[in-house]
Amino acid sequence: MSFITDIIADRFRDKSFDIAKQDYKFMKIKRAKEEIKKKYPNIELIDMGIGEPDLPADKNVVDLLSKEAPKPENRWYSDNGIKEFQEAAAKYLERVYGVTNINPYTEIMHGIGAKSILSMMPLCFINPGDITLTTLPSYPIISTHTKYLGGVVYGLPLTKSNDFYPDFSNISNIILYRSKLLYINYPNNPTGQIATRDFYKRVVEFAHKNRVMVVADSTYAPITFDGVEPISFLSIDGAKEIGVEIHSLSKAFNMTGWRLAFIAGNEAAINIYGIVKANSDSGQFRAIQKAGIYALNHTEITKENCKRYSRRFDLLIKALKEIGFDIEKPKATFYCYLPIPKGTKSGKIFRNADDFSLYLLNEALICTVPWNFPESYVRLSVTFEAKDYEDEKRIINELKKRLLKLELVF
Repeated sequence: MSFITDIIADRFRDKSFDIAKQDYKFMKIKRAKEEIKKKYPNIELIDMGIGEPDLPADKNVVDLLSKEAPKPENRWYSDNGIKEFQEAAAKYLERVYGVTNINPYTEIMHGIGAKSILSMMPLCFINPGDITLTTLPSYPIISTHTKYLGGVVYGLPLTKSNDFYPDFSNISNIILYRSKLLYINYPNNPTGQIATRDFYKRVVEFAHKNRVMVVADSTYAPITFDGVEPISFLSIDGAKEIGVEIHSLSKAFNMTGWRLAFIAGNEAAINIYGIVKANSDSGQFRAIQKAGIYALNHTEITKENCKRYSRRFDLLIKALKEIGFDIEKPKATFYCYLPIPKGTKSGKIFRNADDFSLYLLNEALICTVPWNFPESYVRLSVTFEAKDYEDEKRIINELKKRLLKLELVF
């Protein structure tokens, strides 16, 4: 037998953060989905579990990449990024969010996707025993890397009773003393809740008082509906002194596979991130950054996405309410956070969100993503594939028919 498995780092033997089994539940859903497709090849699977845009990148963005890719000057390592992208990111923050106090050269840096940036933040700040505060449920990457480094993760539950905002008042002084980072994500995945200026002000006050650095994941910030204006954490007085904000081109500009994002904010934090990054990757392909510049300069791409998601939500929420779910239209993101029913009239009892999600998949061929903590909810996404508005209506009507057949009890 090979000795390799015996010398794997101890961190991978710690089941408390096995992302494949706990935090990162998408693998389990993907496997079950593939099995269902094989079992019922002639029945349409309604995939509401997808967490990425349904359309490819804008044609002009693709065309620009095609134009820039063969240029000899774009073949070099980009290291910590090209200045033109940093300048475009600063202008984007000003144009969309009214943020004007950012130096593009010292307070902005690109990353190979938001995931890559989040994975590096603990390397910048966490020593063994230090604590990262994070909302739960949460995108797990910053938590996982905190634990890799011997740090500790302290969860702040997002519950309906608190409007899906973290409660800072119940954190003990012992935890606060050891805390280095606070991860927040608004508009929130999976709850769909938006940030308010008052909420961000409370975050800034909390961070200043407790000497905690804020990592604001604003991946979904520009995806808002029904007159809701996008808000940047950095637009709040004092935010730049205690935090950074991450913006991604994946969700807003349909560029998930392109792997391009940027981090902006506190100069010292950006500087140490740049040191870690320089020792972790050699930067995103220059041609992709130049295509990203075009995207950042054409926010109408995002606005068109918002129109599509909003009309799909109008259809979905109406159908869910008619079935009996207690749900309101989200104001942002492309996610709907749905409380699970008690069971079915036939006697089926749903013990948790996993139970309900797998039941939907097996009995109705509807794919969702479950969350069991702090409360049992499933996440539905309106990024399902549909040809046009008529097709969207057809899919939602089919979803409603299948759910009605289940005879759910609330």
